[in-house]
Parts: sequence; C-alpha cells; structure tokens
Amino acid sequence: MLSVKITNFLNFLNQKKYLFYFFIIGICFTVYAVLLNQIKTYTKLKEDNFNYFLKSEEFANIKSFVFDNIKSPYKEYNYIVKNNDTLEKVLKKYNIDKAEINNLIGEIVKKKLTNISAGAQIQIITKEVKNSKQIISLFFPIDTITSVEIKRNKNKFDISKTVLKLNKKEIVLSNTIKNNLYSSAIKAGIEPNIIVEFANIFGFEVDFQRDIRKGDTFEIYYEQFLDDDNIVRRTGKIIYASMYVNNKEISLYNFKYNNEAGFYDVDGKSVIKTLMKTPINGARLSSSFGMRKHPILGFNKLHQGTDFAAPTGTPIMASGNGVVKMAQRYKGYGNYILLSHNSTFKTAYAHLSKFGRGIRKGVRVTQGQIIGYVGSTGMSTGPHLHYEIIKNGKKINSQRLKLPTGKILNNEARNKFEVERIKIDVRLAKLRKSN
Repeated sequence: MLSVKITNFLNFLNQKKYLFYFFIIGICFTVYAVLLNQIKTYTKLKEDNFNYFLKSEEFANIKSFVFDNIKSPYKEYNYIVKNNDTLEKVLKKYNIDKAEINNLIGEIVKKKLTNISAGAQIQIITKEVKNSKQIISLFFPIDTITSVEIKRNKNKFDISKTVLKLNKKEIVLSNTIKNNLYSSAIKAGIEPNIIVEFANIFGFEVDFQRDIRKGDTFEIYYEQFLDDDNIVRRTGKIIYASMYVNNKEISLYNFKYNNEAGFYDVDGKSVIKTLMKTPINGARLSSSFGMRKHPILGFNKLHQGTDFAAPTGTPIMASGNGVVKMAQRYKGYGNYILLSHNSTFKTAYAHLSKFGRGIRKGVRVTQGQIIGYVGSTGMSTGPHLHYEIIKNGKKINSQRLKLPTGKILNNEARNKFEVERIKIDVRLAKLRKSN
C-alpha cells in the first residue's frame, strides 16, 4: 500500500515539472515577440529617416559634390563627316590640343590615310587634361573596305589600317528601258557608279537624252566584290556592255593591250572618238544650232551652239582630250572654257556656275574629265550649258557632226583581242544560263 502511494506522489511531481517547462517557454516566446516588434519598429523608423534624407536638399548637395569629383575624364564622340570636312577640321571641334592634332595629322599624312568622305562616321575618345583634351583613340573609314584605327601609346600614336577581305564575283544584269536608263538599271539591281560608267562608255555612240526609246534594252557584265556576309562592298570593272538602241545592237568589250585599256566593238574598233556626242548627262536639249529669237536681246540671231538645260551644279565633261585655252569670264558667255583638242577641233562651254578643280589656262585635260558645272552666268535666262564645236575656226552644229572613228586594232593586238573576246562570250553565256 505504501509503495503505491509513493509511486503516485512521484507521478504528481513529474506533472508539476512539465508545467514548469511550459511556463518557461511561454515567458521566452513573450520576450521574443516583444523584441521582434521593437526591432521592426526601429527598422521602419530608420528606413523612413533614410528616405527622408535621400529626398532632402542636403543629400542632393552631397550627391552633386561626390559625382563632380569622381567624374570621368574620358569622353566618347561620334561625328558624321560633312562635305568639305577634313580630319584636322573635325578634331579641332573638340578642343583637342593643337600640338597634338598637328602631330597626329603629320603621322597620318606620312601613311597617306587622311581621306575621309561625307557620310562616314568618326569615333573619337578623348581624355581631359587641364584645359584641353588628349586623343586616346580614333577610328574612321577611308572607304567601304578600308578603316583606320589610332590608339595612344604614351606620347606616341599607333596607327593601323584594316582592309576587309573581299571575294570577287562576276555578274550579268540586263533590263528593258521603260522610262530612262537610270531607273531601269537601278530596278535591275545595278549599282549607281556602274550605271554612270556604262553611260560614259556609250557616250560616244548614244545620246541618252534623245536616242533612247521605250523598249530599248541593255546588258552589263561586270565585277562585284563581296564580304563574308555576301554584301557588295565595291564594284570592279565593266567587262562587257551592250545596248539595243536606234534599231541596232552595240556590243563593247573591255580589252587591255600594252597597259592601255579601252572598249572595242566586235570588229576591234575603239569606241573612243575625237569628241563625245554630248558633254553632259541628264540634260535636256533646250535650244538647237541655228537662227532664233534671242531670249534677252529680242531679235533674230544665229545661235552658234547647242543649249542643254540642266540644274545648277550639274557636272560638265571635257568632250575630248585637249588643252585649256581659256577659263575665265568672257563677254556674254559668263564663266567660259575653251578647249583645243587638235589642229582641227576646239570646243567651248559657257554660262558655268564655276570651274572644275585645277581648271586654268594651259592645263591638259582628258576626255570625260569634269571641267565645270552648269550655271546661269553672263547673258542667260536660266541654268544651262551653251556648248560649241569649232572646226577649223568655224562654229558648227554639234548634233550633225560626223565624228571621226576611233582607232582599229591591227596585227598582234587584233589577234589577242579576238582570243579575249571569245573568252568573254563563253563566260557570258554561262552566266546568262545560271541567272
């Protein structure tokens, strides 16, 4: 009996022990909850105070001070080249030290890498040094495949030229003329510079303002140079060109003999003649040779030239190789150029807005060279070219002139031409088939 009571008493004590433990745990939880609430309240207070500080004027002043003092001395600029810009002019726009510009330009000139063209982008990185800037690096393209990179190396510059590797491709493109040669050629995918070269080649045979008719056709076989992404970066030479115009087909082949290249027809006759048929592209015949009522003087007078109406600034070409006899203002002609081609022919160009680069008395010019630009100087009612051909001292109608034929290949030159012509015809046939 006694043992039972003792056992019950011990059990009771054990129950009291658990209650004690629960009591201790409750106290700890309460303390934890109170402390956690105080921490949250303190944190919220600190956050509110910090946000208030960030928005305060004091912080704005501190931020401005710090940012001004850690401001980077390096600046990057991107500049798009404009007409008549030079590298020296561009660098002077950015307050770069003059001695540094002169030093750099001198190094670039030695390497013949100063060419920049309108539309190209120049990238410049400079470093602020006292009241001026130093060039850290400079990058600019020279052409579609060549670029120049310059990096500062202490007080010197490392200049490197990168040339994009291109793959040559021969291509044949053709089309039927609907409105004009240019738009039809562009539609066929031909590059503008190839179109201009094509027009110059046929300038001795075809008057593009008057001979072209709707339905005439053309074909050009030429070189393209592509990058690894198959993008055309530049064009090469025209190998073959043909036109069906004035109810006849004219086919011309590019042939080089004794380092002299030219275009020849199937009979080995050079396309180049003494004078071009018209010395200007894209112009309208506005007044022919002959009697007419003078637009300014008001009475009938012999018009001893041919007028081509064109926008001011349109380039004018020398219609043949020759020497400049006059390049000045002359009577009612305004700005006037007189060329002597040989003992028989002279040509005159009047009412120019300005002369071409380097054109002055005594200078020798080549056929197709730009000698001036359309204007309205002198006795003129609007922009146009007044063009004269003078044969043995007498002014004649340029539109009725039968031009002397070009040279004809003979002997060894003719044999080599025939071999080259057949090779071109074979390649041409294959390319036509693959198109």
